[in-house]
Amino acid sequence: MSQRPDLRQRRAVLEHEWSRWVPRLSVAGSRPGGSAALRHEVTESWARSLSSVDPGRDSAPVADGGTVHQRWTASPLYRPVSGLAGELRSIAEDAGFVTAVTDESGTILWTCGGPTMRRRAERVNFAPGGRWDEQAMGTNALSLALRTGRPSSVFSAEHLVSALHGWVCYCAPVHGPDGRVLGVLDLSTTWDRSHPLAMATVRTLVSSIEARITTEQPRSGQVRLTCLGAEHAAQAIREGRPVPLRPRQLEILTLLALEPGGFSPERLRAALYGDRPVTASTFKAEISHLRRALGGGISPRRYALTVPVSCDAADVLRALEQGDTDTALSLYGGPLLPRSEAPGIEEWRTRLEVAVREAVLASTRPEHPLRYGERAPYDAEIHEHALRLLGRDDTRRAIARGRLTAARRD
Repeated sequence: MSQRPDLRQRRAVLEHEWSRWVPRLSVAGSRPGGSAALRHEVTESWARSLSSVDPGRDSAPVADGGTVHQRWTASPLYRPVSGLAGELRSIAEDAGFVTAVTDESGTILWTCGGPTMRRRAERVNFAPGGRWDEQAMGTNALSLALRTGRPSSVFSAEHLVSALHGWVCYCAPVHGPDGRVLGVLDLSTTWDRSHPLAMATVRTLVSSIEARITTEQPRSGQVRLTCLGAEHAAQAIREGRPVPLRPRQLEILTLLALEPGGFSPERLRAALYGDRPVTASTFKAEISHLRRALGGGISPRRYALTVPVSCDAADVLRALEQGDTDTALSLYGGPLLPRSEAPGIEEWRTRLEVAVREAVLASTRPEHPLRYGERAPYDAEIHEHALRLLGRDDTRRAIARGRLTAARRD
């Protein structure tokens, strides 16, 4: 399929801008190991970035006034990176790099490196508090890694912002055990010091960080959340002991367990209260109580779990995704938090009910509609499906027929 005319035009502009910088880059006059043409992912990123980023800007914008210490110490990357800090500093200083770690939004939380490279980095706010997502700083390795979920490098004038044309950056996303991107590890230096082993080094370091995250989580003690079925059965258990949570906090924990990518504060508040007038202090108090109960297991700004939480509702969905209706039915104890009126919970309750019911109706095993029919006595379609699947001589037909008669009568 050919590119749209507007995209072709923008690509031509970008290629022209790139060609202006190629003679300045190296004796070979191109990106090391490649041609002078812009890569497709870089072109696409430029096209997206130009609507929000001025290529002439001199530094990255600041998040939270540049104060990110609390976000850093609350990050799931804090302990793993701190454990490798000595190695990261040694690599950065010996090779003439500056190392940075971001959160999932692209905000830098921690850096290290020799004094010369750190000074250069600080001039463009490649420092704690600097925002390096695509909307803030255009095309760069950190933003590409966050967007694609894959390791990325950006060389010299591939950066959208001209102030970065003297740089080369290598980075890779750090994933949690559940696959969620927690942030990015970056090694950056001047373009003339680019090295073919830099990306391999980043990958190795990220693997070490991810291994430490996995080790840290079992140490912290996994939380088991039960939220399906009777309201009184809803509870969170940690290391064999109930976690004292009020109904609203159980709702929050359930939502976070079902959506590992997390919520913005505005979206989570709407999922809990809808249009009801609730003060910000009340909402934050519920989050704070849950965070304390979990030992700090909720990230700030974008609310997401940073401790392992297993959840019966999430297990049901995972079984359905794998086509395992038998396991899904054995785990499905009933509606999600049935007394809850939180809009987000009501939405997930419906999604779960529909998903389980559709799996039962698609099943060719009669025990599935029979088992589901125990919880859905008025669902005539389920009982009819059971009768279609049961053999003429199967004594269980009487159960299905009795349920169908009662459902039709009502």
